[in-house]
Amino acid sequence: MRIKLFRSLPFFALLTATTGCSYYYESKADDMVQRQMDAMVFVKGGEFMMGNPGGWDGSKDSWPPHKVKLDDFHIQKYEVTQGDFEIFQAVTGYEHSYRFYEKNRDEQPERYEPELPAVASWTDASAFCEWLGKQSGQPVHLPTEAQWEYAARARGQMLKYATKNGKAEASVTMAAGPDQHALGVREHHSKLPLKPGSFPPNPIGLYDMSGNVAEWVYDNYEEDYYANSPVYNPQGPTEPVISDWTNDPYRVLRGGSFKDFIGNTTVTRRSDIQNGSDDTSGFRCAY
Repeated sequence: MRIKLFRSLPFFALLTATTGCSYYYESKADDMVQRQMDAMVFVKGGEFMMGNPGGWDGSKDSWPPHKVKLDDFHIQKYEVTQGDFEIFQAVTGYEHSYRFYEKNRDEQPERYEPELPAVASWTDASAFCEWLGKQSGQPVHLPTEAQWEYAARARGQMLKYATKNGKAEASVTMAAGPDQHALGVREHHSKLPLKPGSFPPNPIGLYDMSGNVAEWVYDNYEEDYYANSPVYNPQGPTEPVISDWTNDPYRVLRGGSFKDFIGNTTVTRRSDIQNGSDDTSGFRCAY
């Protein structure tokens, strides 16, 4: 079933006039929005114990395990690709928020190939998902941290990794993290993520939630949030922790990346990071 795109002609006329966007990009955007929404997987809500049950990661901020109850939601099968993010930029005139984006792109063009996961900051990922929501008529946003973990664990099952069998098998069930004793610095920095969907999905049909790129979630970061999290549909701390150095808020990345060793790609490990962008971060949308 094709979704109905909620857009008015005057709005698109204005976009064309102000950004020089051609009909080519408008039609590409139509197709892209349809693909993005077709890739949404329905996740039946429920109750689970969120967080590290013991031995799943070595970080203290994934403790204590705590009860969470979620309503039904949808989340994308795949990470959003660089090609689709660039269509969004072309049709809206959106400029990437990271000041070194173009420099990094010039220095490592192979990381910005259209079929690879998008290189995005939290701000960019949020902007894409919000735009997708406006085009589709659905309340699309980044998944909350609770939604992300519940989905990665196939509705809260005791799966340490977001793979078909809950195990991490290098180059079989997930993109392997580097053996840091075997790889030199040059080889480590030249690694690339894989095309989304390169390995089998988890039991509810979601791909690459352990490994590939670390994924932005909606929530602000707070180290002890799990000790105070509400039970019903938690959405993270109201106020962000602000970096004294950059004045940027700390957000949450989940799932680990292709440059992490496998132990850092579990479904419970949390990464706190300033709202920036590098070649290891990407995203998927939800509603």
